[in-house]
Amino acid sequence: MSRSVQWVVLCEDRQHETFARRFLEKAGLSARRLRVEIAPPGRGSAVQFVRERFPKELSAYRSNRNRLAQGLIVILDGDNPGVVGRHDELAKACQVQGLKAREQDEHVAIFVPTWNIETWLAYLDGTDVDEGKSDYPRLDRPRDCQQHVERLNTMCQQGTLRQPAPASLAAACEEYRTRMPS
Repeated sequence: MSRSVQWVVLCEDRQHETFARRFLEKAGLSARRLRVEIAPPGRGSAVQFVRERFPKELSAYRSNRNRLAQGLIVILDGDNPGVVGRHDELAKACQVQGLKAREQDEHVAIFVPTWNIETWLAYLDGTDVDEGKSDYPRLDRPRDCQQHVERLNTMCQQGTLRQPAPASLAAACEEYRTRMPS
């Protein structure tokens, strides 16, 4: 890992990557301080890519955390398993590799938009959403999420989400608040 990289974003697709990059930039993190590991398109399950890559990235984070102010951000869609199910899958992936699961004091944030990130985008557009539905529209281009990121950033600065908020987004805000250094 390059000494200039401070944060790794491990995610399923370009929409996750773009959303994360823009949000982190709004939070004051330089794009040059990010390394993104994204599932290669057309090469199998993106969720599986994230699950298999997570133990490696967690191990790299642990080996560098005393030398660098850094962290690991993981984004994967909740689909059927949801937030708790995805957290459990990542813990099991670590166990299979002989690693301890993520610990409370680690700057390792796991964001699980449920059903998928389009649910969050619809919510940020002002729609009351149902996380059991998977048919919220995709954006034409991943970069079109800028206005959504700005709305979320404003809500984060105010310390509250518009109600009713998706439970997975509330959980992500808690992950951000407790797992990311201020």
